[in-house]
Amino acid sequence: MDEPNATGANTGLSDDAASGLAYLTFIPAIIFLVVAPYNTNPKVKFHAWQSIFLTVAWVVVMIAVWIVAMILAFVPVVGWIVSILLHFAALIGLIVLWLMAMIQAFQGKKFVIPVIGPLAAKQAGQ
Repeated sequence: MDEPNATGANTGLSDDAASGLAYLTFIPAIIFLVVAPYNTNPKVKFHAWQSIFLTVAWVVVMIAVWIVAMILAFVPVVGWIVSILLHFAALIGLIVLWLMAMIQAFQGKKFVIPVIGPLAAKQAGQ
């Protein structure tokens, strides 16, 4: 028989599984913020909000990198190389951050991403 969640309801997903799944994309995060009993669970709400804010940060960072890359594109060869390296560094950094948050959530730990984590905690009511 399945073990009940911290909320006391038997939903089929543990709090840790729901928290980790919230990081797959922003879609499960939004679903967990809307569907009971997850929308009343502070742990799941925190990870869902952090996932949404991480997605927003991802878009903002990639747009900023793209703008810088467009400016660097006017510098032959060196600008192109720096642009490619900048894109690569931003992408790898964001992927590592995303994986760390997701793995920690699946393990039941609270990984607070700087700047984004406190915003998520505030939205989750913590």
